[in-house]
Amino acid sequence: MTRHPIFNNFLTAAISYGGDAANLQLQKVDLTEMEIKADGSDGSLVLIKQGAEARVFESTFVGRRCIVKERFSKKYRHPTLDSKLTIKRLNAEARCMTKARRLGVATPVLYAVDPVMHTLTFEYVEGPSVKDIFLGFGLVGVDDERMTDIATQIGNAIGKLHDGGLVHGDLTTSNMLMRSAANQLVLIDFGLSFTSTLPEDKAVDLYVLERALLSMHSSCGNVMDQILAGYKKSSKQWSSTFNKLAQVRQRGRKRTMVG
Repeated sequence: MTRHPIFNNFLTAAISYGGDAANLQLQKVDLTEMEIKADGSDGSLVLIKQGAEARVFESTFVGRRCIVKERFSKKYRHPTLDSKLTIKRLNAEARCMTKARRLGVATPVLYAVDPVMHTLTFEYVEGPSVKDIFLGFGLVGVDDERMTDIATQIGNAIGKLHDGGLVHGDLTTSNMLMRSAANQLVLIDFGLSFTSTLPEDKAVDLYVLERALLSMHSSCGNVMDQILAGYKKSSKQWSSTFNKLAQVRQRGRKRTMVG
């Protein structure tokens, strides 16, 4: 088992959360001795996913179950440039998560940003991914009514994002969770998000989701139509976005034909 350096800066993160400083000082002493283990209930880091840009851990934060997302360095880049780019992307992701919540879209509660260790610490959401639910379509508990409800929530959330000038950038069913206690859609992973009011950017956002659905959930029928219906109800700017979406689809078909 390997001690992880993230814990050395956990005190700063915890103080930014607004906890009691005296208690947090004691917590830091314990955290610096912790290791990456199979069980994160004691505050240790449990690696649950690793991608091209980041590692995702499960842990606890001031007594709460949490997720720690660490953006790791790129060895091929100059260290100074790498650090600046990583911090810039870290802050951008945090800002986009916060903006989404202000727009009325459910996202995990952001607990802390650590620019030294390049980590975001945020709420652990109890519930399955939309990907897992859609893959279970036709099984017990995943019927047409359930699918329609989720699709409507997806469209509603994306419409709010887009009307607020925020493009998610990676709309896949893996980046959507359903909070079990409230049957509430929660969007995650804003690492590719950016601000834009252009209908083209919004249309591409929807097209990425449509392609993901066709690739992973072709058996789910007209779920994209239901998502767009929810989007139309939520967005005041849906007309210009849908017009652009038709153009983006056409370009996509041409590229597919060319190969």
